[in-house]
Amino acid sequence: MRFRTLLLLVVLGAIAAFAAVNWTAFTTPTTLSLVFAVVQAPLGLIMLALAAVITVLFLVFVVYLQTSVIIETRRYGRELQTQRELADKAEASRFTELRGFLDTELSKLAGRVAEVKTGTDTRLDQLDRDLRSAVEQAGNTLAAYIGELEDRVERGSSGTNSKP
Repeated sequence: MRFRTLLLLVVLGAIAAFAAVNWTAFTTPTTLSLVFAVVQAPLGLIMLALAAVITVLFLVFVVYLQTSVIIETRRYGRELQTQRELADKAEASRFTELRGFLDTELSKLAGRVAEVKTGTDTRLDQLDRDLRSAVEQAGNTLAAYIGELEDRVERGSSGTNSKP
């Protein structure tokens, strides 16, 4: 039990014990003035009844407060759950939107990569043709030089052989 509840039970028990021990004094009739009339009644019993009524009213008030707090807490819990679901939906929507954006950007990037690859392949093919052409021209030039050198060598060797 909580300390407050235990304290309340101890106080109520002490009041009950006090009333039980002094029951004859509580029930002894006394002259009481009600401002407009005078009555013979037991003052202790009236005061005990007033204390009991105030205690019951206090307990009813406490129960009312706890009930209203519980109801309000449940309402806040439902509102919080609703807001959490809305936030989750909004977040999912943002993720879907982000995925769409990324897909679009990735497809654009893939298109650009394909264009660059095509351009690079075309350029490499052109360079390959140019290189082959240059190699072929160099080969032809070299062959022509070699042919010319062979002719000179043959003319030089036939010229030296013919003179003797």
